[in-house]
Amino acid sequence: MQTPTLLIIYTGGTIGMVKDPVSGALQPYPFEDIYKLMPVLRNFDYTLHSVSFDPLIDSSNVTTSFWIKLAGVIEDSYEKYDGFVVLHGTDTMAYSASMLSFMLENLNKPVIFTGSQLPMGVIRTDGRDNFINAIEIAAARVNGRPMVPEVAIYFENKLMRGNRTNKYNAENFNAFLSGNYPPLAEVGVHIRYNTEMILKPDALPLKVHKELDNSVLILKLFPGIAGVVVKNALNIEGLKGVILETYGAGNAPTDAWFIDALTQAIGKGIIIYNVTQCKGGAVDMGKYETSVKLSQIGVVGGYDITTESAIAKMMYLLGQGYSGDELKRLLQTPLRGELTL
Repeated sequence: MQTPTLLIIYTGGTIGMVKDPVSGALQPYPFEDIYKLMPVLRNFDYTLHSVSFDPLIDSSNVTTSFWIKLAGVIEDSYEKYDGFVVLHGTDTMAYSASMLSFMLENLNKPVIFTGSQLPMGVIRTDGRDNFINAIEIAAARVNGRPMVPEVAIYFENKLMRGNRTNKYNAENFNAFLSGNYPPLAEVGVHIRYNTEMILKPDALPLKVHKELDNSVLILKLFPGIAGVVVKNALNIEGLKGVILETYGAGNAPTDAWFIDALTQAIGKGIIIYNVTQCKGGAVDMGKYETSVKLSQIGVVGGYDITTESAIAKMMYLLGQGYSGDELKRLLQTPLRGELTL
């Protein structure tokens, strides 16, 4: 059987930081020589190549142009490699993994995001295990086909669908959560794949979508939110879509000023997408009286989609030119396994 060939894409982030032997300060490691950084990788029967972004970025600086660049690297290298490992800062990793899942249509190869809470150059780093296990998962085959032909995040012994994941802890090594979808794989003595939960895409050519529209915002509700805040947000010039983070199962205030503000925005063609603030569970508009009005005025329910995935999906669909009823329909349709009806 042919040796798997993987591309490691280092975009920046904590995982790639090592100590300068002279100053002792942390600095990015040149991943062009990953075997020098981690000699144990030679024990894998894989061919590993790497590429580093220039400049490397902190993940807090991720923009739409970053996603377009990353998707372009995968597009240009797609036929030469069996899988990809993306090293990325943890703060916005769930946003990037969600966005790449939409941009890479007909993906038939693993794109595994990973990172770390402690730099690779620190003795107790979690980066070493995350990196090694992400590589092994990206290379895994069954009957000559990839085990995980989708965009996923590997972190602290779990492989999770990228567009189902969010970062929920800033300190623990177990930093990511997939509250509404089971792990695609769990790593212990063995790597146990949850094969029934992994996407099984058709063997179609990869299509990379680089048109993204960021004329969107996230509006998180909280008790006592001022009417002027909501109204000003919904009247931003050029606004096309709003991710409305509501309480519980999709509930929101029933005050007349709030419903009127949403109604006026919807009347101007702005799509309002209702997602829950909870890390688990789903929007069920109409279950409680406090969500009935939202449904009546045309707010679109997001089921169990995460906020990260919702904003990525909205940018992606708007970038493809969708609007009106077709946009609403697609927002409520699973495109990459991002929601459950």
